[in-house]
Amino acid sequence: MVEGGIAQADKTEFTECWRTSWKTPYIMRLALSAGLGGLLFGYDTGVISGALLYIREDFKQVDRQTWLQETIVSMAVAGAIVGAAVGGWINDRFGRKVSILIADVLFFVGAIVMALAPAPWVIIIGRIFVGLGVGMASMTSPLYISEASPHRIRGALVSTNGLLITGGQFFSYLINLAFTHVPGTWRWMLGVAGIPAIIQFVLMLSLPESPRWLFRNGKEEEAKAILEKIYPAEEVEHEIQALQTSIKQEKEEQVGEGGMFGQLKSAWKNDVVRRGLYAGITVQVAQQFVGINTVMYYSPTIIQFAGFASNKTAMALSLITSGLNAVGSIVSMCFVDRYGRRRLMIISMIGIITCLIVLSGVFYQASANAPKISPSESAFFGANSTCTAYTTAPDASSWSCMKCLSKDVDCGYCSAGASLYHPGACLVMTDEVKGACKASKRTWYSEGCPSKIGFLAVILLGLYIIVYSPGMGTVPWIVNSEIYPLKYRGIGGGIAAVSNWSSNLVVSETFLTLTEHLGSAGTFLLFAGFSFVGLVSIFFLVPETKGLQFEEVEKMLQKGYSPFNKTDNNKDDDHHHHQNK
Repeated sequence: MVEGGIAQADKTEFTECWRTSWKTPYIMRLALSAGLGGLLFGYDTGVISGALLYIREDFKQVDRQTWLQETIVSMAVAGAIVGAAVGGWINDRFGRKVSILIADVLFFVGAIVMALAPAPWVIIIGRIFVGLGVGMASMTSPLYISEASPHRIRGALVSTNGLLITGGQFFSYLINLAFTHVPGTWRWMLGVAGIPAIIQFVLMLSLPESPRWLFRNGKEEEAKAILEKIYPAEEVEHEIQALQTSIKQEKEEQVGEGGMFGQLKSAWKNDVVRRGLYAGITVQVAQQFVGINTVMYYSPTIIQFAGFASNKTAMALSLITSGLNAVGSIVSMCFVDRYGRRRLMIISMIGIITCLIVLSGVFYQASANAPKISPSESAFFGANSTCTAYTTAPDASSWSCMKCLSKDVDCGYCSAGASLYHPGACLVMTDEVKGACKASKRTWYSEGCPSKIGFLAVILLGLYIIVYSPGMGTVPWIVNSEIYPLKYRGIGGGIAAVSNWSSNLVVSETFLTLTEHLGSAGTFLLFAGFSFVGLVSIFFLVPETKGLQFEEVEKMLQKGYSPFNKTDNNKDDDHHHHQNK
């Protein structure tokens, strides 16, 4: 923060952010309108976790086939990959505003298609539409906000987008709970997303294009008019000059503009962009491979794994996890410009690895100590109700609840009459048997087993999100909105967003399958391993970009970045502060 000595060391950028926004409410309106894209993005990724529980009840084939559940969740992600890739190009070609408007139309269409879906494949088509919108919004909103806001408060405003994403997820869990008793449960859950899309469409019509983009495309008067609304009068000239120089440099460097692939090639040849991409892609892939979205998409299911049987309990508990995520983004807004991007991510990763290892231990203990199967309890419901695999098994006496629920057996577990933790019954998975079990005042388990330490799993999931959200949750998007040179910002952000969505796709497509093969404990341990690799990569590849002007970031990347090279690391912050005073 070396802005002409105005910044004192003790003011976080966040208070600065409120002050600036208070003086020019226009900035806040701009950030919130563009950030609604983030809200939609959060809503659509979050809503599926609860809706899935009910889609499974409506369409039996979805309940029986894990891959169908994974596909409904991850088709949105596949759409997002395409959306982010095309979005990068639309952004550079038609501007940020048009991209956001297109994203809204896609959101709206997707929401309507899903709400009216007569069959699972129609839901999947709706998810693809929504995905395209999500992909475009996820890369355009932070870009638009960062280009249309003063650099002093850029981090805090881009975090607004992060806050709205997590807010959207939280909101989606609330709506899921609200619609649990309404006829057509999941249709409402999925259809509500159409409303914010209409609101954003209308708001965006009254907002201007990004001044940087206008300038780049020769509409200098318009750009100047917008800058005058954003900056205090005495800074406008300075900003326009900075813009002019960076755009002039770009035009001189312009080579190989053969459509999208030409751009990709020239981006990769350019040292600055390539080093920017190393950092940008690293943080995005790491963000997904810590396993966050499995927690977001499947948290009700994970909580059922931990031994909480009912849909409603699972959804209420996952409301807590997503609430914590939203709180984390607020924390991030307060600290990201004070402590820097890099430090937040590294601390965050260390916390994540710890939580995952302990979580894995809890799930291991829970399955090792799962209640045994009692022959008398199983016979209680009549011979036809008893699980056939259990009655024919040579080792039936050693069976526990976990064995009864495993995929190759595919039966349900009904707790003992005496207490949850006494040996219970292994029964056939049919609605009649399930009803009989509940009618005799017992609990029916189909995803996970009753466990005395299940509550620990929920607490750890919460902790995991608390350490994830302020660091790995919001920072990667901030880094990506400021690490590329202007000309490549659209395409750089696009490539990084595509890598984010692709990793997301891999993780969410494989999660349920992994838990079938490795068990919950093994799966979380695997994520801990991935996170460790991520931590090492971030340490070596990602420079600190806090409070630097876009032009300074370019200069830093030109030299190349190494964590052991003190001057690059902004370690000399205090030195600046003393000069400022």
